Amino acid sequence: MTKQTITFICLLSMTRLASAASGQPPEEDVPRPNIVYILADDLGYGDVSCLNPKLGKIDTPRMDQLASEGMTFTDAHTSSSVCTPTRYSILTGRYNWRSELQKEVLMGFDPPLIEADRTTVADVLKQSGYNTACIGKWHIGLGMPTINNAPMNEEGLTNVDWNGKITGGPVDLGFDYFYGIAASLNIPPYVYIENDRFVSDEIVMQKTGRKGPKGKNFDNVQTLPVLTQKTIQFINQQDASTPFFMYIPLPSPHTPLVPTDEWKGRSDLGVYGDFVMMTDAVIGEIVDALDAKGFGENTIVIVTSDNGTSKWCGTKKLMELGHHYSAQYRGSKGDLWDGGHRVPFFLRWPAKVKPGTICDQLVSLNDLMGTCAEITGADIPENAGEDTVSFLPALSGETIESDRKGIVHHSFSGHFSYRQGKWKLLLAKSSGGWTEPTEDAMPADAPVAQLYDMEADPSETTNLYESHPEVAERLLKQLEVEVARGRSTDGENQKNDVDDIVLWKSGAE
Repeated sequence: MTKQTITFICLLSMTRLASAASGQPPEEDVPRPNIVYILADDLGYGDVSCLNPKLGKIDTPRMDQLASEGMTFTDAHTSSSVCTPTRYSILTGRYNWRSELQKEVLMGFDPPLIEADRTTVADVLKQSGYNTACIGKWHIGLGMPTINNAPMNEEGLTNVDWNGKITGGPVDLGFDYFYGIAASLNIPPYVYIENDRFVSDEIVMQKTGRKGPKGKNFDNVQTLPVLTQKTIQFINQQDASTPFFMYIPLPSPHTPLVPTDEWKGRSDLGVYGDFVMMTDAVIGEIVDALDAKGFGENTIVIVTSDNGTSKWCGTKKLMELGHHYSAQYRGSKGDLWDGGHRVPFFLRWPAKVKPGTICDQLVSLNDLMGTCAEITGADIPENAGEDTVSFLPALSGETIESDRKGIVHHSFSGHFSYRQGKWKLLLAKSSGGWTEPTEDAMPADAPVAQLYDMEADPSETTNLYESHPEVAERLLKQLEVEVARGRSTDGENQKNDVDDIVLWKSGAE
């Protein structure tokens, strides 16, 4: 290839990126990429071997392969350190705490968290001509049909109309197709849903674990294989004439830990390690299906997780066996410390992204909408995507042009943290989540907040809150501004769904 040819290709790429950044659609002869977003459930940063070669004990060859074939983001974060709120932010490009859910998660019979008129990333891509599908665990609330439209009883177990129409789910929020489950495999109802209907011949009661209605033949061990099969089936139904977007929220390796017989005993870490390895293999099956269909070259495959590793997976035992599930980072699922929300994030796009590249820039899972809009030249309405930024420039090794000053972290209990550059301010005395000591157990004279230099101290061991008050004050003021404005990006101020968002859950000075 001549020097002139290389120069032409570089100029052409810059022209296309500039066109997307200006809100203009890509050139007609440039096919829009397919976008496949695979979201693991409770997969910690240190659970992937290529991210944790010294302190990890789980073999994840397929995610390692994705890293070698594409780009690894080392500083990617969920908006929350638990399930439901993170999923809300991924699909809406809006921080979860701007919604009515100020802490914890939804259950399987809870109503939709995403409002019917709120724009989702699926809406953005559907309007850009994409086929859209969601296959997997929803867990953002559904409008359950009830017999004679009677209110749901307290347990939500007896008056569901299993033949009725479900509202407020994926097919009402921009997705052409949905197949999956309402919430986690340990949260009823244990019934498959296709589009807006339950799929089961007979409903019975599950009396073990968390009791609730289940499809008579529903088997949680087979759920991951069923969802994988449905995903591959959808891929095989597509053709090159229409781009597609798939959001694939896997139910694994979240509890219950249910690897199939094929995967039992495959790791040296017990059933959790086995389930992570099975999850890794499923990711590989999906990528293989894309490649076999001829979509691989111009498909963006993103693999990430909704939060860190769960303590209910036996984290104490994992550490005893030498597996540091959060790698060098402190904490786990539910926490403000980075182990709660710094997650694996791999992106493969052979047509555009060089293999084996690394991005150390700070990004949020909120940024899917902004990135998809820039790639397709779509416009995001003023009252949508309030906290999303495009990371498209990073895929070419460039600096992300962001009007967002930093990113907000949120814990299971609703504690806030703010990260800007190397500095991270936590409005909590301890983890702000499940890792001990809990907030109530902290000494009375403990600092009311924490401040860490994440470059010098990524493990968050030395609290600088009292020695660097000017930094803490600057970050707090920026957080207050972003909460009050209803958005963290440039644009017209928006309204949060809750009038009084409490920043200091453990009290302030």
